[in-house]
Amino acid sequence: MPNYWLIKSEPFKYGWDDLIAEEEGVWDGVRNHLAKNNLKAMEVGDECFFYHSREGLEIVGICTVSVADILDPTDETGKWAAVKVKPKRKFKNPVSLKQIKAEPKLAECQLVKLSRLSVAQITPEDWQVICEMAEG
Repeated sequence: MPNYWLIKSEPFKYGWDDLIAEEEGVWDGVRNHLAKNNLKAMEVGDECFFYHSREGLEIVGICTVSVADILDPTDETGKWAAVKVKPKRKFKNPVSLKQIKAEPKLAECQLVKLSRLSVAQITPEDWQVICEMAEG
């Protein structure tokens, strides 16, 4: 059974359409220790919500970890982790942060509790609720 995650990116820097165009993207540039630990915990086959931060503030789709636990190619110190991800599916109905915060079942979700965290763990229960929200 896969683990579930949420990865954030500013769409003007690297958005869902960029991942689609590349077919596989490197998730790098993370410089937060909890986020690094989450990246290091990811395994091939784990699924991630792709969240547009700053603009949109919404989960736009699901991607899958294709390569786990690699060194961040943007880090000269060799301390930071990265993974590679491939797009799985785009949501017909993106799920906004506002919707997530309004859903009582998601009150303990890392996206809500640790809102600045760029790589968050998602419980299977929260994953299911958010997927149901995306399906309308």
